Amino acid sequence: MNESPETRERVLGYVTRTVVAGRPSPSLREIARHCGFASSRAAGWHVETLVRQGVLARDPGKARSLRPVTATPRHRTAEIPIFGSIPAGFGEEREAEAEGCIAVDLDELQLKPTARTFALRVRGDSMIGKGILDGDLVLLEHGAEARHGQVVAALIDGKSTLKTYVVKNRKAFLRAENAKYPDLIPAEELMVQGVFRALIRKAK
Repeated sequence: MNESPETRERVLGYVTRTVVAGRPSPSLREIARHCGFASSRAAGWHVETLVRQGVLARDPGKARSLRPVTATPRHRTAEIPIFGSIPAGFGEEREAEAEGCIAVDLDELQLKPTARTFALRVRGDSMIGKGILDGDLVLLEHGAEARHGQVVAALIDGKSTLKTYVVKNRKAFLRAENAKYPDLIPAEELMVQGVFRALIRKAK
């Protein structure tokens, strides 16, 4: 039996790559086949050695529970389409322009995206009171019903903007979260295009 550290490194590397990729941990037979061992017994000997060394761990009595102790847990991610930018200032006429996608960590954002989830890049400072800054990405849900106090992307009299949705005396309007901007009261139309779900701020 080859008892060299290099052989055990091959076993550890194979287990680590498999688990980090999100697949079930390999069986002894799969380890033996991958590493070229003559039998599962040889694979088992190396696995036991790595467990004693503290670099592999497993749950007693549970199949395919082998895992590297130092492995980084796999995060759930999703690709969210980015449809250009949105003014967080005075409204502007704009058309949605797809410009690729952004991969988001669903666990970190505590987000459950749907086919209607999309992202917009913020331009302006009218929402700083809500912690939304120029250059941030906001994730929004198209088709969701807007409620009083929620941040929304909206089309007001043909111009797009990001503001807080307010209902007063049964009439809806948009409010900035920066005192230098006025409320936006629709003359004809106020259409919510997306309700705020999460914020992404890239490190500078």
